[in-house]
Amino acid sequence: MLKYIYFILLVFATHTLADYTAQDCREIGFIKSQLMCSNCEKLDDFGLELIKPHCKECCTMDQKHTVQHRYPKAILEVCTCKFRAYPQIQAFIKSGRPAKFPNLQIKYVRGLDPIIKLLDASGNVKETLSITKWNTDTVEEFFATHLEKSNGKSEKNSYSIIEETDDDIEDFLKTNRI
Repeated sequence: MLKYIYFILLVFATHTLADYTAQDCREIGFIKSQLMCSNCEKLDDFGLELIKPHCKECCTMDQKHTVQHRYPKAILEVCTCKFRAYPQIQAFIKSGRPAKFPNLQIKYVRGLDPIIKLLDASGNVKETLSITKWNTDTVEEFFATHLEKSNGKSEKNSYSIIEETDDDIEDFLKTNRI
């Protein structure tokens, strides 16, 4: 308890109108190079309003987050025969999570490790990502971050699944003949 009283007294004793130097901040318990101003805002939540002005003197302005590019469509391609190797992808597909993304299409492609294809409005593939090491929450968070929100005008109310047709299987078998 005495330690906290000493800290508060030290904070009040070192208060000046000028910006604090790195040494001043260190003396009152802050590391100027590592303290982000957004953290100073959180002090109110812990009843530490008294040290907030000093925190503001020692903080570094947070960098603005870059704007994430959002895509109008995405395709998650996977082979059902690989579900045993990628149970986290199977869990995502079998859960209700894909229904949150009406512009997501799940496509079953024979022999393919799980990938995500991000498409533009014309349906052209802009990015392809391997998701073999992702967990279920990461896949959902990725779609929430990188897919455009549906505006309610879409005729679809859930994701779509594309199965391989017999023609696809025949083509696959023809290309693998010896």
